[in-house]
Amino acid sequence: MIAVSDHMADNPELSGREYETSAGLVRLLEDHGYKTEKPFCGKETAFRGVYGSNDHKYKIALLTEYDALPEIGHACGHCLSGAISMLAGLALKDLQDELDADVHIIGTPDEEDDGAKCIMADMGLFDQYDMAMMVHMYNRNIVMPQFQALGEFFYEFHGKAVHASAAPWEGKNALNGVQLMIHAIDMLRQHTRPDAQFHGVIKDGGAFPNIVPEKAVYHLFIRAGNKDYMEELIRLTDDCAAGAAIATQTTWERTPKDQTYYVDLRRNAAGEQALREVFEELGIEENGPKDLIFGSSDIGNVSYGCPAFHPCLQIVDDAPVHTREFEKAVRSDRAHEAIITGAKLIAFQAAKIFSDENRIRAMKADFEKK
Repeated sequence: MIAVSDHMADNPELSGREYETSAGLVRLLEDHGYKTEKPFCGKETAFRGVYGSNDHKYKIALLTEYDALPEIGHACGHCLSGAISMLAGLALKDLQDELDADVHIIGTPDEEDDGAKCIMADMGLFDQYDMAMMVHMYNRNIVMPQFQALGEFFYEFHGKAVHASAAPWEGKNALNGVQLMIHAIDMLRQHTRPDAQFHGVIKDGGAFPNIVPEKAVYHLFIRAGNKDYMEELIRLTDDCAAGAAIATQTTWERTPKDQTYYVDLRRNAAGEQALREVFEELGIEENGPKDLIFGSSDIGNVSYGCPAFHPCLQIVDDAPVHTREFEKAVRSDRAHEAIITGAKLIAFQAAKIFSDENRIRAMKADFEKK
């Protein structure tokens, strides 16, 4: 599996375009006796691998990532994460009868952009599973990082173009609408919770200084600590846009209007306790902050369908993810060791929970009470 990871690292494919990578992973599964589905859930580069009878009492989803970033390749370590899930699945396939659990390997492309797991979650895929898991790479070992909800939106303002000097009174300035919306969001910040974040850029501010802009586009990311607060922030941001449009006599629209955004990763105390025990059994020191906010990921959407776990393994001492230094580290001996350790993490977690009915019930109870 080290060769699989290194091949992905040396041949990175961008989100949604992981054609060769996904085809290679499917061939590997088929070579080991898996039945595969590809395309899967409407995504050309997604897949699912099923081994054996597929009629056990429980179902486990091993999430496999393999998309890369523009310019800096696998600087998020998805080549390693994908290899870990593949190796764990191959290790668990012959334990399905003992655990009374079907272990499915699900190829989840496009994490860095549109988030295939969001689409899969919307289709109800994860409602049929009892647990989902993957392992991510980082510069610390963390049992369970926190993820924020994340929405990506385009606010488009429309006005009326006229000569900026000859007859400006006949125009309506779309860029002014965007500017006033940004100012309104800045005023809103003082009344939002600490977990609320707004990151935006003006994608289109007009064509030429001598023309009153008839169109302007604000590209905005909104983050929140949980799904409910995200929905409130979207409503408040829409109010900022509406007020700015009234003040500037322009019109506005938000796209997408009904987006499936990345939601927060729901916690599960019983499952996390089992995972913490696995860390200790494998001699992995949890050396990262327990309250670390790890950005946003579509694993959060999975956690609203079934208990989901996303531990992080350290492969470097200092370099953050999404850096050239981290991209170089994914081929290191330390990273290769993490493939074995990560596969053990998943396999031990599955065995610890699904060999103990009390743990299964506790994990389900934690999931259902939220």
